[in-house]
Amino acid sequence: MEKLLARFRSAHTQVLGVSVDSVYSHANWAQSMGGVSFPLLSDFHPKGAMATAYGTYIADKGITDRATVIIDSGGVVRHASSVTPSGQRNIEELAALCESVNTKHGDGLSGFPNPPGIAAGATLYVKSHCGASRAAMLARHNLHLDARVTVRNVTEDAAARVELQKIAGKDQAPCLVIAGKPIHESKAIVQQLVGAATDIPG
Repeated sequence: MEKLLARFRSAHTQVLGVSVDSVYSHANWAQSMGGVSFPLLSDFHPKGAMATAYGTYIADKGITDRATVIIDSGGVVRHASSVTPSGQRNIEELAALCESVNTKHGDGLSGFPNPPGIAAGATLYVKSHCGASRAAMLARHNLHLDARVTVRNVTEDAAARVELQKIAGKDQAPCLVIAGKPIHESKAIVQQLVGAATDIPG
């Protein structure tokens, strides 16, 4: 899916992944896949509420069916299918389905805006053994921003700690610094990275 995102976008299709796993599971799974930059939605609490609405929640097992739902811009479901929880989707076929829906129902839709990107010199300051720092680093990796955002560990690098104190007035990490402006708290950092890498609002 990640490799074909440009094809989905050209068919006016926003790809979303949904599961009953937590956001933490999603972040770690995405890292294990080499980075997943499309949104992963956590149908965690109340567990399976979204899946239930789509008829894909398997309550006795506490999991969702491995299903695909394609919805047009007017909110009409144009395709729904299942490969069962253990099955595999054919992503080429899904892309072709989205292109077909777009051909039939996509008149007048504008293209996705280009993501704004991240200013050169962006730096993410982190601490060792810090869950919030790990969350920020996972977002950086999953959004394919490794080459654009430098990481400096203030636990292991005294110079990085001094540098962060000069910029932010404190050595609190994680801290994302873009164009000299510090952003603290992992949630705000992740939202900033998401906004820079995609057109989906943080």
